[in-house]
Amino acid sequence: MTRLIVSVPSNGLAADLRPLPDGVELVTWDLLSPPPTPRIDLVVLPYMAPGIDLSPVGAVQPRLVQSQSIGYEGVTATLPTGIVFANAATVHEASTAELAVGLALAAQRGIPGFVQAQERRQWEPDYRQSLADRRVLLLGYGGVGKAVAARLAPFEVTVTPVASRARDEDGIRVHGVDELPDLLPHADIVILTLPGGDATRHVIDDAALALLPDGALVVNVGRGPLIDTDALLAHAERGRIRAALDVTDPEPLPADHPLWALDGVLIVPHVGGASTAMEPRISALVRRQIDRMLADTDPENVVVRT
Repeated sequence: MTRLIVSVPSNGLAADLRPLPDGVELVTWDLLSPPPTPRIDLVVLPYMAPGIDLSPVGAVQPRLVQSQSIGYEGVTATLPTGIVFANAATVHEASTAELAVGLALAAQRGIPGFVQAQERRQWEPDYRQSLADRRVLLLGYGGVGKAVAARLAPFEVTVTPVASRARDEDGIRVHGVDELPDLLPHADIVILTLPGGDATRHVIDDAALALLPDGALVVNVGRGPLIDTDALLAHAERGRIRAALDVTDPEPLPADHPLWALDGVLIVPHVGGASTAMEPRISALVRRQIDRMLADTDPENVVVRT
């Protein structure tokens, strides 16, 4: 007897989930085609499908819609009423934190320049800044921020975490975002891991960038609109601020955007969570959601109820 019908967007995720408990039926649905069955209890959304129309899920009356992304800004625009929506906390933290540290290391040690020299087959030694001994301002202290802090620990840096509100957490002083004017002048590197939305839009604006020391590095693995792009461009063009960006505003960054060509700016195409670390973690989360639904307990990571 079928107790639970689960849809996933790809055959790969379906294979990762098997074997499933008795009574669970698995179907494949990417929301772009008609639903394969009139009822689906748990709908898992496609990954990296920004702006996808979520209205089709209303036709199958799901008990839960599970995203494969941590961010969920904008989902209510097309999500039908009466839907419980969960994000993918626990899935991307490790991978995104790896990239944040990798971007910081690459920018500090001049890896992009060495890659360009390799393409020219030229041996061009250079004296660069270390990551060691830098003062890192970690803007965002949720799952991703804590994962970044853990990975920075062996690098002999001074980490100052900042979140929406000040607090003491596990013996660590977390500063409030209202303290940024006092903290930014003492930061060599700023790493942004905050979520998107109106509350965090342009948290790093022209005034914030102006407070940073000359040569400071801004690393963004959160959301593009956290940074005022025009202000960042102005500071980077003067060579005052460097940047390493996994996310941009606009995104994708247009081919003719001047950020592409600036020295001291490293850009990667929003790949923070796109690694092999994702696969076992998303399948583990979906399995836990299935177990909770079979046990009639509340799902994990609920962030929206329409």
